[in-house]
Amino acid sequence: MGVHHVPAADERVVITGIGLAASVGDNRESVWQAVREGRRAMRRLSGLIGIPDGLLLGAPADIELEYPGQLKVLALCDLVSDEAMRDSGLQPGEVDPAEFGCAVSAHMGDIQHVVERAGYAHLDPAPPGTWQKQWIPNTACWRVAERHRLYGPRLSQSTACASGLIAVMTAVRAIQDGQCELALAGSAEGITPLFAAGFHQMRVLADHDDPEQACRPFDSHRQGFVMGEGGAMFVLERLSHAQKRGAHIYAEVAAGRLLAMAHHVTGIDAESDALVRLIQDALRTADLAPSDIGYINVHGTATPQNDVAEARAIRRAMGRAADDVCASATKSVLGHLINAAGSVELAITALAMRDGFVPPTMNLTQPDPECELDCIPLVGRKHPFVCGLKLSVAFGGTLAAVVLKRPDEAIPVRRAMAA
Repeated sequence: MGVHHVPAADERVVITGIGLAASVGDNRESVWQAVREGRRAMRRLSGLIGIPDGLLLGAPADIELEYPGQLKVLALCDLVSDEAMRDSGLQPGEVDPAEFGCAVSAHMGDIQHVVERAGYAHLDPAPPGTWQKQWIPNTACWRVAERHRLYGPRLSQSTACASGLIAVMTAVRAIQDGQCELALAGSAEGITPLFAAGFHQMRVLADHDDPEQACRPFDSHRQGFVMGEGGAMFVLERLSHAQKRGAHIYAEVAAGRLLAMAHHVTGIDAESDALVRLIQDALRTADLAPSDIGYINVHGTATPQNDVAEARAIRRAMGRAADDVCASATKSVLGHLINAAGSVELAITALAMRDGFVPPTMNLTQPDPECELDCIPLVGRKHPFVCGLKLSVAFGGTLAAVVLKRPDEAIPVRRAMAA
């Protein structure tokens, strides 16, 4: 086994591989093209016992399961981790597996399927021990690491819809701490009827005669979000390691910050002081001025509370620079991917940076005057930018921000990840 490098908090960490799947496609480029064009694939989810029809769900292309009852989240992890590894250009045996870590956020087990099969284990066609393994929250991390034979640190947190971003931040920190040279990081989500019913009871889901029109971030008539399925994985590595092997580099992870609201388990502080500080801390960590940020992929859930609080926080944190920044809510296309939202939307941010094109916020026909941002209504636009910001605002009060930076630009960055 190789020898770990001396920890270097200022070591630059970059993205060299991306795998992506969502309702609109089962690979990186098909998803990105649909997001660019604002093409949606929402559908109604019906047949919930005791729950009226009308929930909406963005489901990915058919995902092949290994056996009846396999958690869809695990199959999605297979799909996006395989693509990320291929995209990285890593060859078998090129990297010491002890130098390759894995950070995949914890998932929620398929309670519905377990309940349906309770007491019928002797008739179950799944391999022995399947249900026990699928109930362990870190199963997705274990599966991804085993699938790709990664023997470095395995890291898994559960922080609701900030989980995907925090998985990336955790992996970057492990690399900078000298625990590994590379890491495979990200998250996925598969929606079950019982899971959806919980959000229905919270009254945060949208409805509309036309499912594709239901999610309306920053619009005066927004009602809530549409749940979605999918996932994203990243290959992260030291810049020096990536350069040595001639890897393609999407972006540098220039900063990551975490804070929290001590407010309510699901509600958001309308004054959003913590979110203001989060954005300011992320920019300070990256040694960037607000005017350096060209694009923000907002959390943008299309709930009345979230959109106003997020828009206010961005404007307070960025000052006059908020007049010029592009800020789109891609949940209007992909749905809210819950556990996978942060990683999928970070992937979209990296691809937007690569192509110099910011995606639209769909269904934004009557902008809320309380949300004073350029939210790219209906049609994306060409907009080359050097630095992008991804925000996640999660149930439980967790706030996360990651700054991405073009690897070929000369803006100085201090690069001290703080988690």
